[in-house]
Amino acid sequence: MSATLEMNTAQTADVSPEVAIGARIEKIFYGDFLAVRDSDVDIEKGKITGFIGPSGCGKSTVLRSLNRMNDLIPSFSLEGHVHFLGQDVYGKNVDPVVVRRHIGMVFQQPNPFSMSIFENVAFGLRLNGFKGDINGRVEKALRRAALWNEVKDKLKQNGLSLSGGQQQRLCIARAIATEPTVLLMDEPCSALDPIATRQIEELMLELKNDYTVAIVTHNMQQAIRVADKTAFFSVDMSQGGRTGFLVEVGATKQIFENPKQQLTKEYLSGEFS
Repeated sequence: MSATLEMNTAQTADVSPEVAIGARIEKIFYGDFLAVRDSDVDIEKGKITGFIGPSGCGKSTVLRSLNRMNDLIPSFSLEGHVHFLGQDVYGKNVDPVVVRRHIGMVFQQPNPFSMSIFENVAFGLRLNGFKGDINGRVEKALRRAALWNEVKDKLKQNGLSLSGGQQQRLCIARAIATEPTVLLMDEPCSALDPIATRQIEELMLELKNDYTVAIVTHNMQQAIRVADKTAFFSVDMSQGGRTGFLVEVGATKQIFENPKQQLTKEYLSGEFS
């Protein structure tokens, strides 16, 4: 991966060909605060990986570390590495903007720009200097986001005029317009009503045919419905602070029906939240 968007797809020794992102996170700091420790997780190609756990356990911090979104926080630092298609995204010569082109992001609150529906989707294409058929790419992204039929006759309207669920699907269309390999979703349904939530969940299941997906969710039933794999994070308060860490990761059915770790069993049974 380089500033010219050239991808080296050679695999590193610790990441298998089935893994899109291999994160080996030793420590994540915000200044002197240890936010996350000991969290190694693989995001497998063509699957949905769910991150669950109590508030403050670091699941969103880990997710945002996968495409260097945390770089926008000046006090952030990471010890370890994150390999994407065989390359460390934290390497010296890697442009984080390029990382985010290949590893897209959808946030908790729908955040369309105050511009037309069309320009919302075209924004990333223009930012990355795309010279091809923008009209075709925008339509393709809106179709993939299951939004085209609802907006095809009002592409010039402001994206903020859409409903909450439509706005989130617009943000998904914006994220996939650049055709990333991986799509990260940080609690994408938390601000939506049950009907819009179901639409986004159905969309996720469609998207995994073309993309690798990782999602943070507080809704354990949502993880059961959409995730192929689930990673459970918890909180270590032994040093007087709140430090998140990965407890276990496995097939979603195994995590929810036969967890290996006592902490996982206690969380899933409601003994703590």
